[in-house]
Amino acid sequence: MLGLLQSSHPGPAVAVSLVATLLAVAADQPPGTVALVGTAVASGQLTVGWGNDLVDVARDRATGRPDKPIARGLVPARLVAGATGIAAVACLVLSLALGWRAALAHLTCLVLAHAYNLGLKTGPWSWLPYAGAFGLLPAVATAAEPATRWPAWWAVAAGAALGVGAHLVNALPDLADDERTGVRGLPHRLGAARARVAAAVLLAAASVLATLGPGDPPAWAFAVLVAVALLSLVALRGAGRWPFRAAMAVALLDVVLLVASGA
Repeated sequence: MLGLLQSSHPGPAVAVSLVATLLAVAADQPPGTVALVGTAVASGQLTVGWGNDLVDVARDRATGRPDKPIARGLVPARLVAGATGIAAVACLVLSLALGWRAALAHLTCLVLAHAYNLGLKTGPWSWLPYAGAFGLLPAVATAAEPATRWPAWWAVAAGAALGVGAHLVNALPDLADDERTGVRGLPHRLGAARARVAAAVLLAAASVLATLGPGDPPAWAFAVLVAVALLSLVALRGAGRWPFRAAMAVALLDVVLLVASGA
């Protein structure tokens, strides 16, 4: 069971689910809808994490990835495949319970995420699923019934910028291994140095949009921007998985700004 949990990419799954839940709070959804958004997104994230490890098992074995339980033989692939199917059914049911608009937004996010796993990550369009999925995530919260509305343009733009920034920093620790197994996405084509700079700029831009987009930001919001600047520095200079963790922290801070502003 521990291997099954590790194969789900629990860190990103929890972070994205928490962001979606907070977005539903910011959208002034009732508690039941907030909980439904969180569980729908969480089940979808399980399919993405498990699907990633199932698709990449040969690559992970070739590169000796110590953090991949399927490749190491710690959990059977058939068990992960079965869990993915159960999570997919749960995700479909929960998404439809949000109403067709939110369901369409969420299922589009997942189609993009699985398209990345199934091949888009190997080419120059690797950034597109991240931009589309993170850009649409606010719509899952705002378009859910009963408080149905589409998100503001700046929320979509901020989400897309966060997504691409997260993609760039998430790839950094694996650039060499990816190159050896035929993965040449946008971060690989930019190179580590340029990918870090681009990620830091995108993370900062997303936070500026989240701060100024709602209009008339409170004074403390600029203190949050200082924190974002420090986290962007971690994305620029940090090693290992710390840049990606910094990107997820920026995403959470941006959503806190939206919740506090009532936007």
